[in-house]
Amino acid sequence: MSARPISTSTISFGLVSLPVKLYSTGESSSRIRFNWINRDTGARVKYQYVDSKSGEPVERRKMVKGYQFAKDRFVTFDADELKAIEAQATGEIEITEFVPENDIERVYLEKAYYLGPAQGGGRAYRLLSAALRATGRVAIARHAARGRQRLVMIRPMEDGLILEQLLYADEVRSFDQIPREEGQVSEAELALARQLIDQAASESFDPERYRDEVREKILELINGKVKGEEITLAPSEEAGPRIVDLMEALKASLDPEGGAGKGEEAEAPRLRVVAGGSG
Repeated sequence: MSARPISTSTISFGLVSLPVKLYSTGESSSRIRFNWINRDTGARVKYQYVDSKSGEPVERRKMVKGYQFAKDRFVTFDADELKAIEAQATGEIEITEFVPENDIERVYLEKAYYLGPAQGGGRAYRLLSAALRATGRVAIARHAARGRQRLVMIRPMEDGLILEQLLYADEVRSFDQIPREEGQVSEAELALARQLIDQAASESFDPERYRDEVREKILELINGKVKGEEITLAPSEEAGPRIVDLMEALKASLDPEGGAGKGEEAEAPRLRVVAGGSG
């Protein structure tokens, strides 16, 4: 079944206009969600808006959106005013420059969307994708939508295009703010570390090799609970010796009998399903 677009837009570069559709790159429904339930009645508990001063519930029809410009001081906006603000967002994706594809640090990447051509945009879509591949560059653009202007990158993917939202420079925390201890790396340590990497090296990344084992375990426990089984905490396995010395830890990781991870701490307690629970 074909994917459904979440929005439409127009990419403009030079005098070329390319109508496109944006598609989600993933399925958020895979996340397991729990609801709050009233233990006494078994009914789901709903959220309620409450006045922060009086503590009284507030009906939805009496609520307006506001912006806090000073402590406990707000300027409010009615529906028409909000529409006027959002009307400034054209939805257009305006390309401003083309930069080398490896020039964008990954820390700036926020979210990705597949791009597909809208009606009449097929040739221009293929042309932009081919031109970016041929030049080894990506497009940097402004995308005005949903009340704000986003910085985005458009890059070729297979025979099409993908759009990635970028963070602005003032939204990215400097790595200089991260405390880092001083330390010298010896040649022997570096050689062992490289050997450890070589042992686990692959020629390419295959996402099919990975799955969410935690989610699978949770679903298994949930299904067991639905069937009336009791969930209990399984006894944790005894941890192996914790190796503090870096050289010894590297050597132990390369030991074929000890295996990688010999010097790791004990894993978190695990859950198991016990049949015949009290219900």
